Amino acid sequence: MSSKPLNLAVIIGSVREGRFGPVVANWLAEQATQHGQFQVELVDLADTDLPLVLGPEPPAIATTDQRPAAMAGLTAKLAAADAYLVVTPEYNHSFPASLKAAIDWHFAEWRAKPIGFASYGGQAGGLRAVEALRLVFAELHAVTVRDGVAFPNYWELFDEEGGLLDAGPVEEAAKTLLDQLVWWGEALRNAREAKPYLA
Repeated sequence: MSSKPLNLAVIIGSVREGRFGPVVANWLAEQATQHGQFQVELVDLADTDLPLVLGPEPPAIATTDQRPAAMAGLTAKLAAADAYLVVTPEYNHSFPASLKAAIDWHFAEWRAKPIGFASYGGQAGGLRAVEALRLVFAELHAVTVRDGVAFPNYWELFDEEGGLLDAGPVEEAAKTLLDQLVWWGEALRNAREAKPYLA
C-alpha cells in the first residue's frame, strides 16, 4: 500500500472573460496543500485550445497522437493525476462547454479515479452543474465523491484579495471533500497498481 502523496489536479473549468474560477481554484488549491496529503497541480483550461469538434475516433479508442498537439500538456497533467477537483460555474443549469470539451477529448485519463467538485453561481451555488457532471463522469468510469463545496452568490463571499470573508463553514466542507478524495484516491490507486482497470 502506497503512502506517497496523491497527485491532485485542480481543474479551472471556465474560460470566459472575467471568470471567477481562478479565485475559487486558488483558494481550494491552498486548502489541499494545507491538507498535507496532496501534491497539487492547478490545471487552467484557458491555457489550452479546446476544439469543440472531436477527432475521427471516439476518445475511448483514440490514441494520443489523434489529439491536437496543443493539447499534449493538458493530457499529460490529467494522466498524471491520482484525483481531480473540478471547479465549475453554472451556466443555464449546467456546466461550461470548455469543461465538456476537455472531458470529451479524454477517456482513459479519468478511469478508476476519484473526482470532487467545487461549484459557484447564484442562489443554487452551481449545484445543478455538478449534478450534470456526475452523470458524465459516471459514463467515463470515474468515481465522484459525495460531498463537495458550493459558493452561492459567490460575489458576496470573497474579498478583493481572493480570501473568504467567512471561511469557517466552507473550510469544514472543503476538509470533508478532501478527506473523501484521499480515501478514494488511495484506494483506487492501490487497486490500479494491483490490477489494471479494464473498462
